[in-house]
Amino acid sequence: MRPFPTRRLASAALALALAVAPAAAHDYTAGTLKIAHPWSRATPNGAKVAGGYLSVTNTGTGPDTPTGGSFDDAGRVELHHMSMENGVMKMAPVEGGLVIKPGKTVTLKPGGYHLMFLDLKDQLKKGQTAKGTLTFAKADAVPVDFTVEGIAA
Repeated sequence: MRPFPTRRLASAALALALAVAPAAAHDYTAGTLKIAHPWSRATPNGAKVAGGYLSVTNTGTGPDTPTGGSFDDAGRVELHHMSMENGVMKMAPVEGGLVIKPGKTVTLKPGGYHLMFLDLKDQLKKGQTAKGTLTFAKADAVPVDFTVEGIAA
């Protein structure tokens, strides 16, 4: 009988742990706010804007409001809302912020509320990780990494 292949088992366990680790590491906490999966789309060369997307869950007893943030690859960050009115796309900054009530989750996604990264310094490329910081009215600022997905994500 052959001995149990402990090296293979250990290698498989390590590979599984590494495969699972990035998903867990892509969530963040700011006080009572839980931030999940910050991401952006790849941009064409020369683009000056990009969108940022994520979910924020308020586990606290009082409301909080995202106020913006920073993005290393952009000059500034604004919270925007996109809507369709009579077949025309409209996009504008969100005045006064977006309140996240206790026990609720707000999802910033394409076609709705999202972060706008303005005055991009360089092209965002699929597979890249871009550093940013999210700011809130009550919770501390939290550094996050935005995973850059494909241009059609």
